[in-house]
Amino acid sequence: MADPRISHIELDETTIVWRNADVEQERRVAIFDLIEENTFRPLRSCAAGHEGPYRLRLSVLDGRLTLDIADESGSLLESIVLGLGRFRRPIREYFAICDSYYQAIRRATAQEIETIDMARRGVHNEAAEMLLERLDGKVETDFATARRLFTLICVLHIRG
Repeated sequence: MADPRISHIELDETTIVWRNADVEQERRVAIFDLIEENTFRPLRSCAAGHEGPYRLRLSVLDGRLTLDIADESGSLLESIVLGLGRFRRPIREYFAICDSYYQAIRRATAQEIETIDMARRGVHNEAAEMLLERLDGKVETDFATARRLFTLICVLHIRG
């Protein structure tokens, strides 16, 4: 029976140099939410008869995102490599807005926090749409899954 979803996700911890408590919490929430509800159907794997669920490992090397897709037993089915050049600006903007947001939570008014949060969601949504475009023809997924994957891509870019 087909089960086109991610059942387990792993980040290449050697890519991540440092992350603060706020980022670590965001990572945990993104992974939890992603595992709870996602749509993920890698087209080459499905064409080869693998209908999910999938184990996904994300890593970044030389400006490229690698999605290693495995079956439930951990056997690698395929790797998808995406250039991240188009994501540099949204990642930078997302980090800057997140920094402002975390600072605002500690000392700003509710209105200021809401304004920053709206900007943060806007950048996040734009990047999720871009990720959906980049995965087109490779992986069928939905907007919510792309948003959570973008959060994890950002975590992989933290350099301390």
